[in-house]
Amino acid sequence: MDDQAAGTPQDAQRVPVCYRHPDRETGIRCTRCERPICPECMVDASVGFQCPECVRKGSGTGHAPTASLPRTLAGGAVAADPRLLTKILLGINLAVFIAVQVRSSLLDHLVLVGVWPPAPFLPTEGVAEGEWYRLFTSMFTHEEIWHIGFNMLGLWWLGGPLEQALGRVRYLALYLISGLAGSALTYLLAAGTTASLGASGAIFGLFGATAVLMRRLNYDMRPVIALLVINVIITFGWGNIAWQAHVGGLVAGVVIGYAMVHAPRERRSLVQYGTCALVLAVVVLMTLLRTAQLT
Repeated sequence: MDDQAAGTPQDAQRVPVCYRHPDRETGIRCTRCERPICPECMVDASVGFQCPECVRKGSGTGHAPTASLPRTLAGGAVAADPRLLTKILLGINLAVFIAVQVRSSLLDHLVLVGVWPPAPFLPTEGVAEGEWYRLFTSMFTHEEIWHIGFNMLGLWWLGGPLEQALGRVRYLALYLISGLAGSALTYLLAAGTTASLGASGAIFGLFGATAVLMRRLNYDMRPVIALLVINVIITFGWGNIAWQAHVGGLVAGVVIGYAMVHAPRERRSLVQYGTCALVLAVVVLMTLLRTAQLT
């Protein structure tokens, strides 16, 4: 017992922590300056990893620039504004919302609906009639202020850290494909005459990818799990919510997120974009199956 207890405080102090994030323990060091670096800060080099400072200095330190340009954890390019795409997506959602408030008839041409029945206030066509674009436009369409408010809050809270960790291209692929997966599952399982709209599928995709990323970085999972549980309870406990969009987006987000942060470096792009293509293929398959049922 004495052997186990002795020296514990001193040992804890000697655990290496990232030089940029003192709250993160790490066993990885920069191959050039030997600073401890966490997964978020490490940059791929020809041998091992380097810290952002050594990469920026490049040949100015007298060493050959053996590292590539700074990369995110998922291999994306490091951007000056890590929230640029999140801001653009938020702006598009807000612009469509304002347009719908000004001209409510736009809603009929943007929402997701399978087929059109002979009833008022519904679109004249649907996905089954060839308007596949509704799977996409419905992702950016909201009618109620509370609906867009909750979704945009989730986009801002989850989107920024994910965009920084994945890089812009990978983040955009995650967002759009998760949203399409939510739309496709809604189209497949919901009644063909049910009109659906909202960015919830894409937001739940961000939830799923955030959980995977936090697990990858060994962060405390409790906050995101608690928030996800609350949203799942609301999804199934509140009427008039397309739970299919939430489930479809969540599953797609977990699958794509896992591929993004766990892909081996030597085949990183192939695994990441191959997974995106596979999920898109499932989206197309679900859409074709449902269309065959409705026509």
